[in-house]
Amino acid sequence: QVQLVESGGGLVLAGGSLILSCTASGTILNVNAMGWFRQAPAKQRELFALITAGGVTNYADSVKGRFTVSRDNAKNSVYLQMNSLKPEDTAVYYCNADLVYLKNGLNYRGNFWGQGTQVTVSS
Repeated sequence: QVQLVESGGGLVLAGGSLILSCTASGTILNVNAMGWFRQAPAKQRELFALITAGGVTNYADSVKGRFTVSRDNAKNSVYLQMNSLKPEDTAVYYCNADLVYLKNGLNYRGNFWGQGTQVTVSS
């Protein structure tokens, strides 16, 4: 089957930087858009960074200019460079991938999530 595994995250002081990574594994045939979501306590999960298979990126205003999303198609991986972190960036961060995979000899398209990683920014 397909699995997305995240790494990175942790505790950082305001103004600091972190890098998150996410790699998809399994019987993957093609990875389309990949994105990063985050969910703060008592808030809904929100999409804030998206990258297409061709490398076109889109960001929420809240992170524009501070966060950079990139991907390595050969590794089925997506990365998030986070700079100038603020306390309001504190949340659980999730990667997401829209991809085509093989199962029992048939092609399927599905949307998959990473396990989530905590990012805490202290002031």
